[in-house]
Amino acid sequence: MLAALVGGGPRIWRVYSRLPLHVASSPLHTSLRALAPAMDNTNHDKSSPFAAFAHSGTSRSGGRGRGLEMKNNHERSRGRGSGSSGSGNDKIDALGRLLTRILRHMASELNLNMRSDGYVKVQDLLELNMKTFANIPLRSHTVDDIREAVRKDNKQRFSLLEENQELFIRANQGHTVTTVETERLLKPILSAEEVPVCVHGTYKKNLKSILEYGLKRMQRLHVHFSCGLPTDGEVISGMRRNVNVLIFLDVRKALEEGMKLYMSENRVILTEGFDGVVPVKYFERIESWPDRQPLPF
Repeated sequence: MLAALVGGGPRIWRVYSRLPLHVASSPLHTSLRALAPAMDNTNHDKSSPFAAFAHSGTSRSGGRGRGLEMKNNHERSRGRGSGSSGSGNDKIDALGRLLTRILRHMASELNLNMRSDGYVKVQDLLELNMKTFANIPLRSHTVDDIREAVRKDNKQRFSLLEENQELFIRANQGHTVTTVETERLLKPILSAEEVPVCVHGTYKKNLKSILEYGLKRMQRLHVHFSCGLPTDGEVISGMRRNVNVLIFLDVRKALEEGMKLYMSENRVILTEGFDGVVPVKYFERIESWPDRQPLPF
C-alpha cells in the first residue's frame, strides 16, 4: 500500500476505498486519511486532495494528463452530483467541477496555453486525456457540453469568449496559476461606494491564527471576500455557506492606504493585500454567524 501511495498517483483512492473493515479501522488507514486534509478556503488550506493527486499524475507521466482519473471519494461525497450514471445533469456537473480545477490550478501541469487573462481554448481542454468525476473522458465531451456546464454553473465560475471563430473559457476567480495577471482578469474597485459590504467567511478554529498573522492568500493569487452575507440571494460565490465567522473589511481605509481591491465577473471581491496578507488593522469588525454576535479582536 505504501508503494502505491508514493508512486501510484490518484489510483490510491481506488485501492484505499475498497479496504476491508478490519483494515479500514487500523492505524495505517488513519495515517492515510491524514494525507488528505479537507479543503478550507481560509488561512490553513494550501491544497485540496484533488490538487495533490493532480500534481502526481500529470506532466511527470509524459503527456497532458495521461492516466489521471478524477474519482476522488472525498469530492463525490459532497452531494454535488452522484457521478455514477454519467448522464444528464450528473454528467454536466462533473464536467464543470473538473473544468474549475483545471482552469484554476492545473494549466501549468497540463501544459495548457493559458493567456494572461486566464482564457484557454476550449478545443485544447477537450483534447486532454483525463476523466471527470462521472468517469467520462474529456475527449468524449463536446463544445456544447462545455457551454451547458458554463450555463448551469450556479456560482457563475466561468466566462466564455469567442475570438477569430474560436471559443475560449476561463475561471472567473480562485486561481493559483501565476500565468494569470490580476489586472487582465479582474475589474479594479476604485471607491468604497462600489462595495457597501465586503466580508470574508471563515471558521472559529482559524480565528486565532488570523488575528495573529492576518488573512493570507495562501496558494491562491488573492484573498477572497463576498459582497454580501451567506443568506443574501444575490451572493452566488466568494463564501462557503457553512462558515461561522464573518470578517468585515474596512474598504475605505484599505483603499486609502494603497490596498488594491478587485471585482470578478461573478461578483467576488479579491485582493492581494500587502505581500499576500490583509493585516488585522483593516478589519472593520468580526461577527459570529449566523447569530451575528460581535467578536473581540
